[in-house]
Amino acid sequence: MKNWPFWIGCLAAILIIVLYLQFFKTDQTETVSVPAPVAQPATPQQPLHPIEEAVVEPDAAEPIVDTSQPLPELQQSDERVEDVLQRLFAEQNLGRYFLLEHIIERFVVMVDNLPRQDLPVTHRPLKKISGKFLVEKQAGDLTLAAANYDRYAPVIRLLEKADRKQVIAVYAAFYPLFQEAYATLGYPDRYFNDRLVEVIDHLLQTPIVKGPIRLVQPKALYLFADPALEELSAGRKILIRTGPDNAERIKQILRSYRKQLVATEVAH
Repeated sequence: MKNWPFWIGCLAAILIIVLYLQFFKTDQTETVSVPAPVAQPATPQQPLHPIEEAVVEPDAAEPIVDTSQPLPELQQSDERVEDVLQRLFAEQNLGRYFLLEHIIERFVVMVDNLPRQDLPVTHRPLKKISGKFLVEKQAGDLTLAAANYDRYAPVIRLLEKADRKQVIAVYAAFYPLFQEAYATLGYPDRYFNDRLVEVIDHLLQTPIVKGPIRLVQPKALYLFADPALEELSAGRKILIRTGPDNAERIKQILRSYRKQLVATEVAH
């Protein structure tokens, strides 16, 4: 297995997903089936960002992952992944943030869909943030209340405080399962790492919106009043809805993750 740090970017992108689910979506009955595979060309592709063998040791005295143990089957991996997450976020209540059933598959589906118009609600890997979605009404206009932005502070702090070396070790240990989950989506000759870098680059191009964000409510859901914003991908709308300051914090994290994704030293 090669190029350990890709899990950092995966975690960064996936933790952002929870922000999207606080807006414009109502709770639905959970299903765990993977979406139907997408037809793809059969010609194998060379990875743009191959996984290279890297020597990266976590600072902690006790490693998060015991690499001497064989990996479980993808469909039986939940218990091992939950144990690793509990170690990685030792001071956090996992039940507050994560939906742990089929979590690897959920992560992969969500990462793959961030550049698209819609995210599958039935595959969200993270729980909804507590608190109500707040809208302000002024002179007949609906705007996104700035008080909403504070609701995302715990998730962003979780992302900022994550032990990056430990996250690298987690990704290195479990990467074959992420790749397997990605192949089941209809990408048997493509690489999850390449998609991950592509998604991060897509998110980094999100415009920062200053000032009040106007909304409309044609039916039950709120939409951006500006058609140009409403036509953006789900991932870019996620960042905008967190507010300009939070969006910039997330971008800074993603930039540091991307740098490690493509510039890791390789051990020969």
